[in-house]
Amino acid sequence: MSTIFKNATLINPTENLHQKGSIKLSDQGILEEIRLDGSDIDPSDDDELVDFSDGIICSGLFDMHVHFREPGEEYKETLESGANSAQAGGFTGVAIMPNTKPAIDNEAQVELAKLKSKGLPVDIHVTGCITEGRKGEKIANYGQLKSAGVCALTDDGNAVLNSNVMKMAFEYATTFHLPLIQHCEDHTLSGHGKVSEGLYSTLQGLPGIPPVSESIILSRDLYLLREFLTTKNERLSYQPRYHVAHISTRYSLELVRQAKNEGLPVTCEVTPHHFTLTDEDMYHSNFDGNYCMKPPLASTDDKEAILEALKDGTIDAIATDHAPHAIHEKNGGIMNAPFGIVGLETAVGLTFSELVHKNIISTYRAVELLSSQPRKILGLEPIRFLKDSPANLSFIQPNRKWTVNAKTFKSKSQNTPFHFRSLVGKAVGTCVKGNLYLHFD
Repeated sequence: MSTIFKNATLINPTENLHQKGSIKLSDQGILEEIRLDGSDIDPSDDDELVDFSDGIICSGLFDMHVHFREPGEEYKETLESGANSAQAGGFTGVAIMPNTKPAIDNEAQVELAKLKSKGLPVDIHVTGCITEGRKGEKIANYGQLKSAGVCALTDDGNAVLNSNVMKMAFEYATTFHLPLIQHCEDHTLSGHGKVSEGLYSTLQGLPGIPPVSESIILSRDLYLLREFLTTKNERLSYQPRYHVAHISTRYSLELVRQAKNEGLPVTCEVTPHHFTLTDEDMYHSNFDGNYCMKPPLASTDDKEAILEALKDGTIDAIATDHAPHAIHEKNGGIMNAPFGIVGLETAVGLTFSELVHKNIISTYRAVELLSSQPRKILGLEPIRFLKDSPANLSFIQPNRKWTVNAKTFKSKSQNTPFHFRSLVGKAVGTCVKGNLYLHFD
């Protein structure tokens, strides 16, 4: 049996596609037919027909920044529960960060993650560490990690503070055609801070994280990148790639914008919580540990800068930084809470509610930021709508109203500041790895 979706809005930025059409999917997830000329696909007797005139069928969404906690903290999340959460959120693929216990800094850990990911409902790509054990002291074996199949290198959760180590990382990551993803934070400045340093940290009497903590590391890395390109350019067969994780401040965005204007190979991502919330929201949450994240929620001015950067194209991708924690870990207030929130199951709703429906970005651009751009940044194969080929699709109802209920998350964790928040726009299905998964309820 096959399923025909008619009158859908079809979007695939890789193919510059954005128009009404119909598609036919086999029960093995094969794209049997696609019509873009306005004509209907004739169903056979056993085909199921779905009028998707209120929906978008797009190239599968990809989250390039998630934490699935396995191995080491499976009580928070596992590869399986994380994959289920991604599927429920409309994602067909994710890139897992290597800050597990032990860290993914060698071939064995990469192979273990890949082995345990087989049979799960989304594609799971693995990132490896920039330095051994994420300690920032000695670069990992990039050749080994590349051979094992990592798609990028990052010490996410930690910045590489040692400038000489970072200089070497640029050189060797480029040799092995691997992008570097930097968690930009000067830990000597952020120290034991829990929230963004400013008015609200002062009113709460909480230790603050100076916003400059982010931009100092970013500025240092851009200088290293400039020097590397100047001294090595004639001998480079492959350009370096530098990506800024979860960017959050106006000055950091200005640095990225300037670097792009110079032609530097720099990209950046933003999280839904940073384009939705501010430190004022954190202040009014009555010290709720679910508002504790890193980078911390920034000022209204920083949020406005993020929205400007989404409009002008400075920001290249939306990524959730999905960071599960157990209920008991978050319930002790901000001072005792670990950093991070879950985000896979609210990302589409927040993107459409806060960006598309408020005319910050177009629907097409939202799909680009959530689908084709993350794959491009990581050097992954682009998705194409090819007849008689396996489909990789996400299904979205952009005008669907719903209310977030953390207790129904597929994730093992419920740590979100968006519990009971009303949203407009919801992911209702995926087709990937031969499986069509729809949930219109």
